[in-house]
Amino acid sequence: MSEENTNVQPTRPQGTDRLVRIALAIALVALVASGWQWLMQGQRENKLEKILTQRLSDFDERNRESVALSKHAEEVTSQAGAKITLLEQKLEESRAQQDALQTLYLELANNRDAWTIAEVEQLLIIASQQLQLAGNVKPALLAMQTADSRLQELEKPQIIQLRKTIGKDIQKLQALPSVDLVGMTLKIESLVDAAAKMPLASERHPRQDTTTKPDWDSSPWHRLTQEIWADIKHMVRIERMDQPEQPMLAPEQSYFLRENLKLRLLAARIALLQRDEATYRVDLQTADQWIKRHFDPQDATTKTALATLQQLSSSSITIQLPDISESLNAVSKYKLALERNK
Repeated sequence: MSEENTNVQPTRPQGTDRLVRIALAIALVALVASGWQWLMQGQRENKLEKILTQRLSDFDERNRESVALSKHAEEVTSQAGAKITLLEQKLEESRAQQDALQTLYLELANNRDAWTIAEVEQLLIIASQQLQLAGNVKPALLAMQTADSRLQELEKPQIIQLRKTIGKDIQKLQALPSVDLVGMTLKIESLVDAAAKMPLASERHPRQDTTTKPDWDSSPWHRLTQEIWADIKHMVRIERMDQPEQPMLAPEQSYFLRENLKLRLLAARIALLQRDEATYRVDLQTADQWIKRHFDPQDATTKTALATLQQLSSSSITIQLPDISESLNAVSKYKLALERNK
């Protein structure tokens, strides 16, 4: 009985098997779906991994490029900083040089003004000396005009009054009558040269009468008589003298006469340059008397010398020269003001 109980298996209902199969099928489908999903998930992960790897690679490359660019930018920035530092140093040096040049320019400008004023003062001193010592108006006028032209270069308001003062003195000099000292001196020198060429009155011979000529158409005896008479007239000459005949001078006396005449003329030239009109006229008058007394008045050289002496005696050499001390004082005051402002 016990054996029968052991070998008997329980029976399952058919509905239960069907459910089991369905469950197995669903489980299999779920398993397949899970496997497919896992496979697709793996593919997507692989693809995503590849994409991420590529992107990481690109990012690394870009990062390396960025690092390189950053290093290059740092180098450029460092170089630019060095250049900026160098430029700043040069700018400071340039500013220092500019300040030095500005200071030098101001010093040069002040020195230029001082040099110009000193030059103007020297020109005015020369003009004053020409007027007071030699009485030369033209050199004095030229010196003052040169001083005025030098003041034109300064172009400062303080110079206007100074130029006005100098201009007044220039007008005074221009209004003076002209005395040709050079021309008069040359005439006196020509008289000195003529003193050695003028013949003495004692050496003058009567003029020969060349108007009477033999009558060649007359008879031979008449022509012979005319020739004999002409020879007799040449042997003895009679001439009317308006003044007593001067005695003949020895050679050494003639030499001293001519030398004394030259000395008188040279003394007249010195008096002319010194504006000593009294001495000038006395020397010319003495020279005129000596020429008329001792030299041949009929000679052309003597006549020219006497005419020149007459021209020189008729010319006035004395003029009232102006005083330019006002201009000198104005320049001296301006020069002193410049020295105080240094």
